[in-house]
Amino acid sequence: MSSTAPAASPSGTRPRVVLGVSGGIAAYKACELLRRFTESGHDVTVVPTASALEFVGAPTWAALSGKPVAADVWSGVHEVPHVRIGQQADLVVVAPATADVMAKAAHGLADDLLTNTLLTARCPVVFAPAMHTEMWEHPATRANVATLRERGAVVIEPAEGRLTGKDTGKGRLPEPGEIFETALQVMTRGAGALDLVGRHVVVSAGGTREYLDPVRFLGNRSSGLQGYALARSAAARGAHVTLVAANVTLPDPAGVTVVRVETTSELREAMLAAAGEADAVVMAAAPADFRPTSTSEAKIKKAADGSAPAVHLEQNPDILAELSRERRRAKQVVVGFAAETGDETGSVLELGRAKLARKGCDLLVVNDVSGGAVFGAADNAVVILSTDGEATEVARASKSDVSHAIWDQVARRFVM
Repeated sequence: MSSTAPAASPSGTRPRVVLGVSGGIAAYKACELLRRFTESGHDVTVVPTASALEFVGAPTWAALSGKPVAADVWSGVHEVPHVRIGQQADLVVVAPATADVMAKAAHGLADDLLTNTLLTARCPVVFAPAMHTEMWEHPATRANVATLRERGAVVIEPAEGRLTGKDTGKGRLPEPGEIFETALQVMTRGAGALDLVGRHVVVSAGGTREYLDPVRFLGNRSSGLQGYALARSAAARGAHVTLVAANVTLPDPAGVTVVRVETTSELREAMLAAAGEADAVVMAAAPADFRPTSTSEAKIKKAADGSAPAVHLEQNPDILAELSRERRRAKQVVVGFAAETGDETGSVLELGRAKLARKGCDLLVVNDVSGGAVFGAADNAVVILSTDGEATEVARASKSDVSHAIWDQVARRFVM
């Protein structure tokens, strides 16, 4: 997760966030989003629609924000709220965003305070849709979403899961914590930083498992934090993101399609399938280099004489090298990771450069993991090596900041 410290507003005051709430059953989840903004030092003005107030009343919004609720254009007319709220905002987040509100925003309609605010805002705008699957998939909604994205708004892809009643499908509001993380990144980078709009990127994360028997496996210490940060930051920059997660228990990043795998073989199949239509592929996962030649169907028991069973291993496929070799899309950018410790054969960077040449990828992100550094930590320090000989050092920073440094390098190659 990124830091929750608020970025300074251009005015020098606390960052001013407008939280628009439209009339969907998920309106109650916006209370948690509001709390995250206020507790991290943001000045939040809640602008609910009339239908949103049918789900969550104005006293709740006022109590959580510490400010009166701006609900209509007729209250405090002398302050011209339908213009001032949007003009003064550093960020506008609409969560949940119904099909109706997005349609009005796409077509420039302004029949209430929220839609007036959206017309006057010149800051980054984030929509977090929530609706039934059929509404999300309707051509009119898809066209409206495309229009909003073309104009620079971030429209987060809804999550899949339980909807109203017994329905299940795509259209669920992403978790408030993940909306918050995306919104912070959008606000920090500004309205002009959506350089991955229209791009499809594939990211892997976590560590694979190779089973010895039904309960034991060979694995590694990868937490998936860096891969998830890469997926989250790509979504905040406007990309369509597929995240292939190997044994990761983190919450799904907002607006990201998550494919879950366990073994290296499953990771390989999922990555090759997703990479076919991708503009960029980032192998941040840590696949197991070896797997047992055979797997016991029953739990391996301890021997009475104290002897240990022999485990015979074979090498797993090299997924990164295969992705680099068999690119099925022109100008596809492939990024690998190298967790190195250095040894008698070379330093961390020397081993990284050799790996870059061996794997055939465009960029290699090198971690020094001596002493178990990086694994499970909130921050990271890397060197990004490129095939043209450039080495970009990223000093220790949050994994979110490291992710943006990596995407900066990828975005440069899209226009080369």
